[in-house]
Amino acid sequence: MGLLSETSRIVILGSGTSQGVPMIGCGCATCRSTDPRDKRTRCSLYISSGNTSILIDSPPELRLQCLRENINHLSAILFTHSHADHIMGFDDLRRFCDLCGTRLPIYGSEEVLSTLKRIFPYAFDPASEKNGYLKVTPHVIENPFEIGPFTISAFPLVHGKTTTLGYLFELNGQKILAYLVDCKTVPRTTIERLSAVQFLIIDALRDDPHPTHLSTAEAIEIARRIGAKKTFFTHLTHHKSHKERQSSLPKDIYVAYDGLEISF
Repeated sequence: MGLLSETSRIVILGSGTSQGVPMIGCGCATCRSTDPRDKRTRCSLYISSGNTSILIDSPPELRLQCLRENINHLSAILFTHSHADHIMGFDDLRRFCDLCGTRLPIYGSEEVLSTLKRIFPYAFDPASEKNGYLKVTPHVIENPFEIGPFTISAFPLVHGKTTTLGYLFELNGQKILAYLVDCKTVPRTTIERLSAVQFLIIDALRDDPHPTHLSTAEAIEIARRIGAKKTFFTHLTHHKSHKERQSSLPKDIYVAYDGLEISF
């Protein structure tokens, strides 16, 4: 949307599916597109207000995403789940330990934190204080929790055999953002809790049905039930270009793209 606020903003760092767009070895029209909105890195999101800045997930392209958006401070990192496309940029968070001069708080389910500790054990060493090393303080999520001015709630979502976490951000009593990726269904109670949120960013993998992700039609139906002021589709494949997708959507639903900024 090209919107920017100096103090409060949401940035789509990555909007692509697990293989990204363009895909290796694919010569389809979308993968050959010169439209920058068709260049999709793996899913992640940045939200900030005042001095508080929060990252959701650490995909493989995290370093490049942060350089592109000039992100040089993080207050905390939230994780949706432990699939590779959402965690394998974890070590790139080391630079923020140096910049911020402290261990980074990370939040997630017990399963996500356990997986991260198994893959990156050095980051969880409480005795490690060396510069240049990743140092984190893990927090198992208990609803609701606060980071800076944000009140955050997590909601379990079904993603095949995996449970992911969706997030609701509230600020000054207002529902600002719901972020729901890598999911096939959204429970009725969660839809009711998210009702009338200002911005909904939701998984909408492709038009055709998929066993573990929402299709375009399924995402539209959930968006209608939530009733967000604006909805953005993310975690997108190469099956349609940005322009093709946008042309077929209702007027209050938008196709997200890498670098999209939303002010609030």
